[in-house]
Amino acid sequence: MTSSEILTIVVLFTILCSGQTSQEPTDDPQLSQQEMENELAEAMTALLGRYQPHLPSSEKRGIPQCAVGSRCAMRLGPRFGKLCECVRGSNCNSFLLKCI
Repeated sequence: MTSSEILTIVVLFTILCSGQTSQEPTDDPQLSQQEMENELAEAMTALLGRYQPHLPSSEKRGIPQCAVGSRCAMRLGPRFGKLCECVRGSNCNSFLLKCI
């Protein structure tokens, strides 16, 4: 499950829960607002905890990460061998063989 799917689920959950109110009459509206925020935070924590193991990570793939400017690939004749994964926001340039 990608982060965009998780964000969509959280937004839909927030929209659905914002219309629900408690049946108990309370004198302090700020207290009921805090209770609703706490319940929503607990539900979102449980939801994210359930999907946390499914998020992709570089440790699971076994490929180390390269810093920007470091060598990320090797040319072996007509083929390229990947040495490491570039950090997020950069990619491996096939001409320079470095993360840029």
